[in-house]
Amino acid sequence: MARRWERLSAAGLAWVAAAPGPEFGRSRCISYIMIRVEPNARTRVVDDLAQWPEVATIEVATGGHDLNVDVLTHDLRELDQFLTDKVFDIPGIISVDILLTTALYLESSRWRLRSLDKGQLSVLNGGMMSLKKSHHAIALDDLDRALLDHLVHDGRLSWAELASLTGASTATARRRVTRLISSGIVTFRCEIAHSLAGWPIQASLLAQAPGQDVDSICHTLARWPECRFVAAVTGTANIYATFWVHDLGSVQRLEAETRSTMASLTVVDRMVALSTPKRMGHLCDLEGRRIGIVPISPW
Repeated sequence: MARRWERLSAAGLAWVAAAPGPEFGRSRCISYIMIRVEPNARTRVVDDLAQWPEVATIEVATGGHDLNVDVLTHDLRELDQFLTDKVFDIPGIISVDILLTTALYLESSRWRLRSLDKGQLSVLNGGMMSLKKSHHAIALDDLDRALLDHLVHDGRLSWAELASLTGASTATARRRVTRLISSGIVTFRCEIAHSLAGWPIQASLLAQAPGQDVDSICHTLARWPECRFVAAVTGTANIYATFWVHDLGSVQRLEAETRSTMASLTVVDRMVALSTPKRMGHLCDLEGRRIGIVPISPW
């Protein structure tokens, strides 16, 4: 099994890495930058955006915008500085729309391919990611951030490797990472290339609902098997949801189901990802294979 994983990882077909956990969304700033660009500038704009650690994910997409960019910052002031000093200076950008996360209901680390049986899931759920969550915020120090920086590159590093890289003892490395996981500061994502997933189409909906219905609608969407991500956001649209589906026809069927089960929901934009050049700091080719990393450093 280990050798098989090494082959997949070496080919860029699968990888494990640290990512912001649910507590990050409550204590930091997660924003979605929707960008329209001049057609002949798209590749250059993507290359410029991909070089910055604030940019977690870039999707080249259809719909009302050409690029959908996930941005992680400490706060709104840092987001404003990032936009002013970096994004707005990129030639070829026509317009920028900004959505801010107000509540994160489902993020990609909790989505499953549903290829494991109950016994396998039981073993998986018995690991570190099932740690009982603490209910208090923690202050991060230099060692915490060093551990996170290494785990962003490779979430499968051993305790001994983390200790060697950071100068901590093995016991300290284990204790610190356990604390970061249980606090919700960090989670771990196992990513696979779309060519292996069996769900080759990634589609997103921007939708609007009355404020009193947003919470129940987001919880309902988060339970759908195809749903990979759901957030309540600011802006004309106040719900942002992403799905992995088998074919383009499924996008229409999903929207029809939202209309039949959520009468107050109005879809305002439909987006299909053509490619994902950057996924949570990892650079990908057109097949979704990892080819490099510009690591996030949002902590």
